[in-house]
Amino acid sequence: MKWRLSSIFLAAALLAGPAQAMQCTAQSAQTTTALVELYTSEGCDSCPPADRWLSSLRARGFAPERVVPIALHVDYWDYIGWKDPYARQAHSARQRKMARLARAAMVYTPQVLLQGRDFRGWRDRSNPHDAFSQAVAKINARPAKARISLSLDTRRNDVFEVEAAAQLEDPSPGAQIALFLGAYENKLVSEVRAGENRGKTLSHDFVVLQWLGPFEFKGGKLSQRSALPLLPKAVPGHSGVVAFVQNRATSEVLQALMLPACAG
Repeated sequence: MKWRLSSIFLAAALLAGPAQAMQCTAQSAQTTTALVELYTSEGCDSCPPADRWLSSLRARGFAPERVVPIALHVDYWDYIGWKDPYARQAHSARQRKMARLARAAMVYTPQVLLQGRDFRGWRDRSNPHDAFSQAVAKINARPAKARISLSLDTRRNDVFEVEAAAQLEDPSPGAQIALFLGAYENKLVSEVRAGENRGKTLSHDFVVLQWLGPFEFKGGKLSQRSALPLLPKAVPGHSGVVAFVQNRATSEVLQALMLPACAG
């Protein structure tokens, strides 16, 4: 059954008016999209294979309506000789929070969270029906518990103007549920000159560079306009935004949405 757009979603769509050529828009699917979080670092010599795995997901058929992949570079490996230019303290803090919710004794890299929970089956790539494929299929089969709408203004090269709207199917636990937004960039390349990966050229995709939230729901709905700055040398055409709705008490991800920047 198709859901009706609420006034919140219509308002987001109307903002595309005069700047239609410079606007990208997207709405989440009626089924659940899987959020894949990779916690990684350029200072960790076991992380490059995980980075390549994340970059390979689109080529393996995991389209945006099935999987939203993001790479969150942590800063706690910077002390060993190489400062990761994409590392953020906020990413390390989020990883630790997710670990506390899971009652885990420690954090580690590379770590993959699937729908907010530790998932070590990503390493099993021996056949097309690997553990990751099976887990994603189960997530995709569930009706979505939240709806997300995104509108992205790409008229500037230094910042994304994002209009986000979201609605919960069941507003009763709304106090524990929040929306998160992030700006990401693909095709990033680093020549590492120190640390465990010294002498290597590393490539990254879906790297979250700016992180906003949590934004709380009121009455099961929210509308949020935000500015997400890009890196000084960012390529807008390689960039985009992600949004996801998560239960902060249980870490469950209710829905996720990725919107690549479109050409003006």
